This record gives sequence, C-alpha cells and structure tokens, in this order.
Amino acid sequence: MSLSVITKLSNFYGADSAYVLAGGGNTSFKDGEHLYVKPSGISLAQIREKDFVKLSREKVRLLFSEKAPAEPSAKEAFAKSLLSAAISYDSEGRPSVETPLHEALPYKYVVHLHPALVNGMTCGKDGRKIAEALFPASHWVEYTDPGYTLALKIHSEIANFASAGKACPKTIFLENHGVFVAADSESEIRDIYADIMAKLGQYYKDKAVSCTTDIADSTDSAIISGLAPKLRAWLSESGRRVSVTSSPYFEPAAGPLTPDHIVYAKSFALISSDIKKEAVDEFKMKFSYKPLLVSVPGKSVFCAGNTLNDAMICLEIAKDASLVQKLASACGGVNYLSDAHRSFIENWEVESYRKKVSSSSGGRLTGKTVAVTGAAQGFGLGIAEELAKEGATVAVCDINREGAEKAAEQIRAMTGKKYSAFAVPGNVADESSVEKMIAWIVSVCGGLDIFIANAGVLKAGPLKDFDKKSWDFVTSVNYSGYFLCAKHAARSMAIQNSEGDEFSDIIQINSKSGLAGSSRNAAYAGGKFGGIGLTQSFALELIEDKIKVNSICPGNYYEGPLWSDPDNGLFVQYLRSGKVLGAKNIEDVKKFYASKVPMGRGCYPKDVVRAIIYCVEQAYETGQALPVTGGQVMLN
Repeated sequence: MSLSVITKLSNFYGADSAYVLAGGGNTSFKDGEHLYVKPSGISLAQIREKDFVKLSREKVRLLFSEKAPAEPSAKEAFAKSLLSAAISYDSEGRPSVETPLHEALPYKYVVHLHPALVNGMTCGKDGRKIAEALFPASHWVEYTDPGYTLALKIHSEIANFASAGKACPKTIFLENHGVFVAADSESEIRDIYADIMAKLGQYYKDKAVSCTTDIADSTDSAIISGLAPKLRAWLSESGRRVSVTSSPYFEPAAGPLTPDHIVYAKSFALISSDIKKEAVDEFKMKFSYKPLLVSVPGKSVFCAGNTLNDAMICLEIAKDASLVQKLASACGGVNYLSDAHRSFIENWEVESYRKKVSSSSGGRLTGKTVAVTGAAQGFGLGIAEELAKEGATVAVCDINREGAEKAAEQIRAMTGKKYSAFAVPGNVADESSVEKMIAWIVSVCGGLDIFIANAGVLKAGPLKDFDKKSWDFVTSVNYSGYFLCAKHAARSMAIQNSEGDEFSDIIQINSKSGLAGSSRNAAYAGGKFGGIGLTQSFALELIEDKIKVNSICPGNYYEGPLWSDPDNGLFVQYLRSGKVLGAKNIEDVKKFYASKVPMGRGCYPKDVVRAIIYCVEQAYETGQALPVTGGQVMLN
C-alpha cells in the first residue's frame, strides 16, 4: 500500500538528524481522490499510517481558485478554514502548513526536509548559482512566507512549466527553507536525496569546510553552576521557572536563517561575557521576547524551554544553525532572513500551534525538574515513573549507574518523550559524589524544583547481636545521606530562588518506622526518626531561601525488592532474625505484616506521589512528616 511507503520514508528520514530538525519536515502521498499529509505536531520519526490526515484533493485545490483576502493573517485564516473543510469525515488532525504545496506538486510522493547541507546552500548568498550548477534539473524558489503564500507561488510556477511544455521539476530548493523532493516511487525519492547529500558533501569538502558543528571540548563548570540556576528565573515568561540546559561553547548564528530556527530557538541569541538580569530585560525590550539562547563567548551556551524536552530541542536547533551559518559562509556568505520575514514567523499562529502540540503535556508537574535518589529499582523507580506521568522531568539518581540508565530509558519509553528522564550516578553517602550529582543535574536542566531523598537501606537484627559495621552502613545512607543531599540541593535551589518568587521543595521519603519504633530494626528506625528531626531543622533554616522541606512516611511496599527479594529482602531477613514470632516461612511473615494494615494492602508508589504533589502544591506548609500508611500508623 502506498501509504505504508510514505510512512516508511518518513520514519527513515525522520530518524536521521542529518535530514530533519526537531522531528520537523513534512511528507505526503496522493491517490486519485485523496491527499494524505503529515499533521502538525507529530515527528516524522514516530508517525504511523493512521496518523496521516486524509483530505479531499478536490477541496484542497479550491485554495488555488478561490479569492483570498490580501491581509497576511486573514489570508492564512482563509487557508486554514478551507483545509479544515477538506479533511475527510473518517480522519482527524491538523494538516501540515505546507499541505497546499503538496497538492500542487504533480507526483505521488512528496518529502520536504531541512538537511543542514542543503540549508547551508539555501542560506548562502550564492545559493541559487550553486544549485543551478550542481542540480541543473532542480528549481529554485526565492524566499516566500511559508504556508498558503508559498503554495500559491509554487502553484503558479508549476503552471508556467506546464504552459511551456515542461515537466514539473522533482527537486525544489526553497531559499532559507530546505528542499522539496517529489516523485512517483520510493526508490526515486531515495536516489534524489542521496544525490543531493553526496554532491553537497563534496562541495563543502572541496571548500575545506567540515560538515559538523564546531563545539568546544569542555564547559566551564563554574559558569554553569553559578549562571544556569539564575537563568531559569530570568528567562521565565510566565512566572514559572524554565529548564535551562548547557553546552560546551559553539558560535551561535548571528541572525535568523530558516523558519524552524526561529520557531524553536528564536531569531537572535543573547551574547555577552557578563550575563545579568538587566541584559535579559534589555534584550526583551529590543525584540519583544526573552532569549531562548544565551551565549558566554568561549565559555558555554545555554538553551531554555518550558520543559527539558523544549530546551534540548532548542539546543539541537541552535547547533544546527551554527553549522548552517558556517556552511553558508562557504556559499558566498550568509543570507539572513529580513526583519519582515522573521516577524511573520515569530507571530505565525500555525507555527506556534505546531510547537505547542509537539511539547504539550498535561500533568500537574509539567515543567518541574525532579531528582529522585535510589531510583534505579523498587520504590524509587515507581516514584520516578509516577512523577514522569505527571509531566515532571526526572533525574534518576542511583549508585547503580547501569540500573539508573535502564530505569531512565524505561521512563522515556513510557512517556514517549526523548528527555523526560535521564540517569545520574551518585552515592548519597559520599559528599563528593553528591556534589557531582547535583552539578550534573544543573548542567542538564539548570537547577532543581523538587529533590526527593528516597535512597535508603535496611539491615535488621536484634540489638544485642547487631554489629557496628551494619549500623554505620544503614546510618550513612539513611541519615547522613539525607543531610548531604539536602545540603547540596539547597545550595543550587537558593541561587535560583533568589531571582524569583517560586519556592522549591526538598522531600525526604521517610517511613512509618520514623513515626513508631521498630523491634529488631533499631538502625533503620533510629535513622528515620533522626531524619524527621533533620526535616524540621532544615525547614526552619531554609525557608529564607524559599525552600520547603517535608518528610513523607510511607507504609510498606511489599511488592518491591526491598521486601520481596528472595535472597536479601525484608521478608527473608525478618524470618531469619526471628522478628515475627512463630513464623516458619516467608508466607507467614507476609500474612503477619498484611494483617497490620487497616486498609488491607501495602503502600504503592502512586500513593506516595500523591503526597509529594500535596507537599509541592501546598504553599503554606513546611517541616511536616506526612504518613501514608493505610491507617497502620496514625498521628496523635
């Protein structure tokens, strides 16, 4: 089926960053009656057959015969209305902005992409001359505002080819806007793109220009730790902190190059060796928006977004723009978009919609950066997963780096977002490791909104037989580890909070054993009791830094490895230590503990995450220990 062919082509090119920007580009397939086109907001790499929007070709072609308003925004609204009316009753979605252009091209398959090698040429002052020399069968279109206006222009030029008895070219280069390739077979589409990339690659090689972005080998860690948390507040447009990711230095583009660069990274970067809030304010006064790209020459580049996913896309686009600028310099110099053309893109509702759809998430923690220690497995992993479902970007922190990587990958697969989670190695009992862990998170996200001190260990045994080594092990993680994590998380949070009105949260995952003593479990219970003392003390001290500190005291998570591991789980430990009198096997231990919970079940990660969200959203509470025990432990 031909729809399967265009899906295959879309996925092939969409998965290769040499061809696409931020999953962009658009593709289509035509049969006799219908046009199937990629909808806005879905990436080429992930599109499936059922995702294509099905439109009546007859109704789409009304766009070329009906008289449209002259005013640009009214013209685009007119086109949007006609396209909506053309959608088949058995289809849904918003058609790509270039849908009329796809219909104008008289070929079965159309694939529009934005390879950096192509944009180097199309953004070059000698681009047209180079295209005519390298690709004599192609057609060059001078820059035109994308969407309906561009479609009308190309439709007219195709009509001129037909009236002159010439076939429509299969390759159309758009000045400052990539390339359209159209053909009647999959193999021809592939052959044309392969030829384009090979010839342009050779052209740049002959000019002694590398086809990769020039990026420094390392970053300035002091710049990142001091500036990134502040940028989270300074670059906010809505009062909610943005995510700010950092990169080793590369030269940002000096101006707008293509529509995609403008949509995802804005037209201009803020460039200064001394970034201050006043510089951000002055930038906004000049351009009417805050920068998404901030550059400290020779030191580092920072990219912002409402979520880490958005910030990472901005960084991807910024690196591409840097490369395109370099390549365009080898094509007669860089041809930046005019103020009129960039203003059209900056205010174009269609592109705003596309960006909104591609980055949308409806959770209560959307835009929040959350770190969870001990998150490679068990209760910590369950908490991390539930937080990600609520829209949070989750730093999966664990001493088990391989396990953390696997857990982060699992969360990304669950959410379908490339940057919804990332792994951070860290040993909470080692201060140097904790300091590096926080620095890692700051370099990726710019800072922290919520720190979940979940990492914990347990060794049970009678007091008279319990050895000092085991005591120190449990205490170093459960008590001292909480102190070290709170110390270094608070340092970063205090920097970002000093620049705005938002609060941050440190939340310790304590235990019901922090509220009531636990026989033959003194090391664990003592550390948890002490943890609540730390929480109350930290809360009193850190409120001046706009940091709330609370503990959550869950009941037992019986399904997790802490309890159910067949070799070292608590059921086994408690059986061996005789903690449950009369128990002859693990089932006896399980029944004993289940009988203690009035609600008849153990505690699940989702129960704890509800309590975490309460602590975050409750603006008037700090220093508390919140039980989540199914009634097993009740406060007086």
